[in-house]
Amino acid sequence: MRHILIINPNAGRKKSTTDLLAAAKGLRQRHGLDCACILTQRPGHALETCRSIAAACGAVRFYACGGDGTVNEVANAIAGLPNAAMTCVPTGTGNDFLKNFGPELAPRFLDIEQLWNGPTLPLDAIDCNGRLALTIACAGFDARVARDVHTFGNSRLLPGRSSYIASLSVNFLLRPLCQRWRLYLDGEEQTEEEYVLVAACNGRYYGGGFLPVPEARMDDGVLHTMIVTQASRGEFLRFVGPYSAGDYRKAPGIARVVTAREVRIEGLDADIVTCLDGEVMTSPSVRLRLSGKRVNFFGPAGCSPNATAREPAEKPVGG
Repeated sequence: MRHILIINPNAGRKKSTTDLLAAAKGLRQRHGLDCACILTQRPGHALETCRSIAAACGAVRFYACGGDGTVNEVANAIAGLPNAAMTCVPTGTGNDFLKNFGPELAPRFLDIEQLWNGPTLPLDAIDCNGRLALTIACAGFDARVARDVHTFGNSRLLPGRSSYIASLSVNFLLRPLCQRWRLYLDGEEQTEEEYVLVAACNGRYYGGGFLPVPEARMDDGVLHTMIVTQASRGEFLRFVGPYSAGDYRKAPGIARVVTAREVRIEGLDADIVTCLDGEVMTSPSVRLRLSGKRVNFFGPAGCSPNATAREPAEKPVGG
């Protein structure tokens, strides 16, 4: 079996790369493993590299060393492949994916000694127009905020968290909160026409810790989709607190969760901005469903992707 560390050198501290190279050397010396390190050079490089390696060799384990973007690329590369598995080494600034495993597990994912022979867990994935997300695929307000964080982040005047505050302020105060969409749940057109956001949830966390659907589980074959319909700025502002804490039922007038097998959105006035595990795309329509391909994930002994999941207070509607 091969062990490949996919390292994003731009994620986290510069020392992280040095530490990872030393950890790989340790695996070779202590356990005689066939272990190599690859530093990504651009967006998409991790996906291309993992796909090529998995197609050319037998059993292989990939270590996504970076943030949620690196995890997303590796997952897209190996989904549905029986010979490939992946894990996450959280060296990036954004690691919402690992929050699903609970706060006490994060330090263990940083220790490769606890990962290399860990158990494999098959995870579901969300298919959004042919691209996959492991945790959450969202469209609307939150996706537009994510898009503009990248835009503002390119400015030296708005470093770090300042770019997020700028994006949030512009999208909340200066731009329309709602967009006109045509929404279909399992082929049935919905009566509403204006929407704030739609978030398909396989996992539970995104956007730095927001918890839209706390009962979502990553391996149960069920896709929970949060739908937030027309709301005033005041209503939405009051909704943000419960939404971030997993208490969406406190806002029944504007928010509901469904378990439709397929969610389709058509933009009526403009293209739709969608965010998949932090990666942004734009398209005239969006099709969300569970993928037929699962992702083999390995981690420390005893880990569970549902460690932070809550029991549902009531059964969501199907459509």
